[in-house]
Amino acid sequence: MSFSDPQSLTIGASTYSLPRTYVGSGPTVYSDATGLVQLTAGTQLGSRVRRTMRANLTKVSADQFKPDVNVERSMSCYFVFDIPRFGFSVTEVLDVYKGLTTQANAGTYALVTKLLGGES
Repeated sequence: MSFSDPQSLTIGASTYSLPRTYVGSGPTVYSDATGLVQLTAGTQLGSRVRRTMRANLTKVSADQFKPDVNVERSMSCYFVFDIPRFGFSVTEVLDVYKGLTTQANAGTYALVTKLLGGES
């Protein structure tokens, strides 16, 4: 079962409408009209269950060594739930997620800002 269509993703001051663009054997993909902003969600089943949600952003910018040449750059941010097949309820997993994101977001994202700056 897929998420509602379209999904909405706000990055900075811009909100993107992301209609579903792919459903298949891999993750479901939601993309903006340019394909530069994507949201993916999926599940991998093995000895454990891995559920992921990922935001991808692509942009074109000047090459730092050749300013007259533009290059495509991309980045992603995602979270992964790596869960044994049995033993944890959805509520327990959600509680761990809430605890982690509350800690990461506390103080205007201070911990995430430090992490992105190289601290750990």
